[in-house]
Amino acid sequence: MKRVLAVFALTTVSGMAADWTGYIIDQNCSSKKEMLGNVACAQACIKRGSPAVLVTDDGKIYKIADQAKVVEHAGQKVTITGKMDGDSIKVDSVKM
Repeated sequence: MKRVLAVFALTTVSGMAADWTGYIIDQNCSSKKEMLGNVACAQACIKRGSPAVLVTDDGKIYKIADQAKVVEHAGQKVTITGKMDGDSIKVDSVKM
């Protein structure tokens, strides 16, 4: 019974909205800290097909399920509200 309750609690928490703050940058440059905030590079690389990701100040990289909702913020620091869906964030809103 305890195991069933633990699984239910985990499922409920994973379905809740959360906030993540970081930079929208292209996946190819996401591991290069010096590229955070480089709007021109992020816009160019995303336009060429590299997927947009969110990189936090501590270097954690999150995939973005809803690319169209974040591409206009390429290179900028934002807060994304959404839900984790597998290994990607499903975006509800983006705020600067």
